[in-house]
Amino acid sequence: MFSFETEPRTHPVLGLVVLQADERIEADLRQLLPAPVDLLVSRVPSGLDVTPQTLARMEAELPRAAGLFPEAVGFDVIGYGCTSGAAQIGSARVAEKLRVGARAAHVTDPVSALVASCRSLGLRRLALLSPYVAAVSDRLRAVLAEQGIATPVFGSFAEAEEARVARITAGSIAQAARTLVAEGGVDGLFLSCTNLDTLPMIGALEREIGIPVLSSNLVLAWHMLRLAGAPGPAYDCALARTGARQKEAQA
Repeated sequence: MFSFETEPRTHPVLGLVVLQADERIEADLRQLLPAPVDLLVSRVPSGLDVTPQTLARMEAELPRAAGLFPEAVGFDVIGYGCTSGAAQIGSARVAEKLRVGARAAHVTDPVSALVASCRSLGLRRLALLSPYVAAVSDRLRAVLAEQGIATPVFGSFAEAEEARVARITAGSIAQAARTLVAEGGVDGLFLSCTNLDTLPMIGALEREIGIPVLSSNLVLAWHMLRLAGAPGPAYDCALARTGARQKEAQA
């Protein structure tokens, strides 16, 4: 029998609970998160279609999904990867349910992350692009309004099927975003949904339209890292630039 030594973790440990139907968020977060971060992923059962009813049903599954993480791990942050689910269930309830299954110093989700991002950037009026049907999108807009974030300009692809949401092209998203922002009266744009392929276009779209462009996966990665005390996403966007300025001010 050989003797051995163990070493403590030296990097922040992040957990991510992903919807069973989501095809995008894992790839995006692995691109956004810096190398010295440990990311562990679990999945939660979710409906093939996104409705208030299928979103609400996820609440009961969250403890089991978090319980599939390694029991020995205590997380700096666990992120729940569903914007509309967080709006429907409620951020506080999501955190409560995830902590039943895993130990975490912090829990966040795309809605909480968006609110924190808007406050960091000083945004109060968003153009909101959603892939989903009105009943789902309306709940998100109401939750944001409760946090002092108006969405006076809104547009949707009115799609309920997750598999089709994941196939919406970058060109379709960019054109819809341009049309919304052209209506004016907003200081930022939010591309909602963790399953929407938005990350590659954010930098160029932001430069084109001249206002900050946020997405569900971008704000979630940013907030998870902020809560963990780790560097922010090294990405060409307003959040990354704001994070860099904040670090310079603290130095």
